[in-house]
Amino acid sequence: MKRLTTLVALFVAGCFVTGCATTYPIGTIYTEVKLPVTATGESGGKKMGEAECISYLSMIATGDCSIEAAKKKGNITKVTSVDWSVKNILGVIGNYKVIVYGN
Repeated sequence: MKRLTTLVALFVAGCFVTGCATTYPIGTIYTEVKLPVTATGESGGKKMGEAECISYLSMIATGDCSIEAAKKKGNITKVTSVDWSVKNILGVIGNYKVIVYGN
C-alpha cells in the first residue's frame, strides 16, 4: 500500500511541474484547444486540409503534422491561414492536428 501511495504522490507532483511555461494553454488533466499559427496575404480560403499526429502515454508519437501534408490532403496550392488543434487526456492519448485553409 505504501508503494501505491508513493506512486500516486509522484504522479500528482509530476502533473503540477510539467508544462509550466508554455506558449499555449495546457491542462494537466485535459486539454482541448484550437490556436492560430499563421495567416498570409492571400484571400479566400475555400478549401481545408488536415494533417494529424498521435501521442501515446507521452512516450510514443507518430504521424505527419506538416503543413505540406495538410495542403496535399486538402488539394491546396495557395495557403490563406494555418491553425493548430490539440486534444490531450492525462498525457495518455494526445491528438495533434494542423489545419490549413486555402485555394
